[in-house]
Amino acid sequence: MHIIVCMKQVIDPEVPPHLFQIDPVAKKQIRGRQPLVISDYDEVAIEVAIQLKEKTDGKVTVVTIGEKETEESLHQALAMGADEAIRLTDPAFEQTDALGKARILAAAIRRIGAYDAVLCGRQAGDVELGLVGPFLAEELDLPCATLIANVEPANGKVRLKRPTETGYDILETSVPFLATLTNDESNVPRYASVRGIMKARKAQIPVWSGEDLGVGVQDTLLQLEELFVPKREMVCEFIPGESGEEKAHNLLLRLQEAKLI
Repeated sequence: MHIIVCMKQVIDPEVPPHLFQIDPVAKKQIRGRQPLVISDYDEVAIEVAIQLKEKTDGKVTVVTIGEKETEESLHQALAMGADEAIRLTDPAFEQTDALGKARILAAAIRRIGAYDAVLCGRQAGDVELGLVGPFLAEELDLPCATLIANVEPANGKVRLKRPTETGYDILETSVPFLATLTNDESNVPRYASVRGIMKARKAQIPVWSGEDLGVGVQDTLLQLEELFVPKREMVCEFIPGESGEEKAHNLLLRLQEAKLI
């Protein structure tokens, strides 16, 4: 099987809260000196793709939209076990929304050629909209399964496992298909081996432009009005009383006064 993974590189979401800053004009997070990482759910998608590759003697291709700095994450994907990586970059790709990105990725996947599966993270680790995967499925006219934990080959088809509150849903589809991946104990991303890291460092990553893909400036349908860090105020109030019973009674009165009960 040939599995294509759509990956996004984001500012590390684990940075301390006091270092998290928003540019209110550009309406995006200020990177500063914060490290860039593969978006969490996209890393899960890479892991699931490699597992599927190992079960089918297949091939994994990782695709991302981004500047030169995204090659670090592409090399990490190669070190984990992906076979090829492709970077898509063009000034025309800047400031596009989820639908525009889906159209760019669709053009790249068509250029790659034959494939059996397209895997995406359930949502990005920064904006967390969760729209690119379903939009991409629509652009490629593929069946789409969301919030999948794992994928198993099944007699020419694939069986998909989706976590639920009471267990798992088991879905089945033909190939090609698209799935968005969520985390599960069965798909914890592996650490890259030393051999994989050394091999990945030598890999040359092709770069495709808008001209290569036949894609120009994308219309932006999603308008972001404001992006800000919400302000939270905390007030601590001590309830008076000489005994536990009196304090409980006063607490009840205070909650009623505040119309909380």
